[in-house]
Amino acid sequence: MATYAIGDIQGCYDELRQLLDKIKFKSDRDTLWFTGDLVNRGPKSLETLRFIKSLGDNAISVLGNHDLHLLAIAYTTNIAGRKDTLNEILNAPDRENLLNWLEQRPLIHTDDTINVSMVHAAIHPDWDINKAESLAAEVEAVLQSKQHTDFYKNMYGNKPEAWSDDLEGWLRLRHITNVFTRLRFCDQNKSLALNQKCEPGAQPENLTPWFNVDDRITQNDSIIFGHWSTLILAKDIEYNNVYPLDTGCLWGGDLTAMRIDDASFSKIALHCPQQSNPEIG
Repeated sequence: MATYAIGDIQGCYDELRQLLDKIKFKSDRDTLWFTGDLVNRGPKSLETLRFIKSLGDNAISVLGNHDLHLLAIAYTTNIAGRKDTLNEILNAPDRENLLNWLEQRPLIHTDDTINVSMVHAAIHPDWDINKAESLAAEVEAVLQSKQHTDFYKNMYGNKPEAWSDDLEGWLRLRHITNVFTRLRFCDQNKSLALNQKCEPGAQPENLTPWFNVDDRITQNDSIIFGHWSTLILAKDIEYNNVYPLDTGCLWGGDLTAMRIDDASFSKIALHCPQQSNPEIG
């Protein structure tokens, strides 16, 4: 039995299956953790979603921003963008089963037996793991309720930038969602700088990667995340007990699996053909 965490797939189904062959994955004994963004921009989002859903309890995935984007297009009048590759899912005969399964995914997953947490993008520097789980549950409850359509209508946007326990309503849920699925940099006040998508070192001087904020509460917690493919371009970065796994499969980088059920956290990577131009959104 082995447990592997795998970075953003974004519809690169063939590469996923090749990586699973490389790690000798057995669906009846091994478990896979996925950092979210299962779909979009790659060529086979439908196949990817069907396959991961078919793994049942042997697959654990958190929600990414592209997964939420798919749900928003499916349940509102939002129109897919020029680079989106979601039509096969939206037109599939099993569409509702797939979308319902996706809506049941969490924003954070923690395994206390191995002391590891997984999110798509980040955990706010001022949140501990318990608080992160509690705040994630607020969003998850709405996603799994009759209010989910209203949530998608109010999900998009960068405001509010600063977290406060006093935030309410859609502003509160939007901020929580942005932290878990979009955050890369914080400013000196720990506000979200969501427009910055570059690699560390290329950002304005007043911005810091969320995981390098000096007094981040989760510094002693092991955190796996995806979302930030340009981290592979950064040099001299201290990762402070975090493990980024989006290694840019979509644009010709790698698809990476990391074994997390032993202390080595060893990685196995598959080099991927370029599916699209570099895309870090």
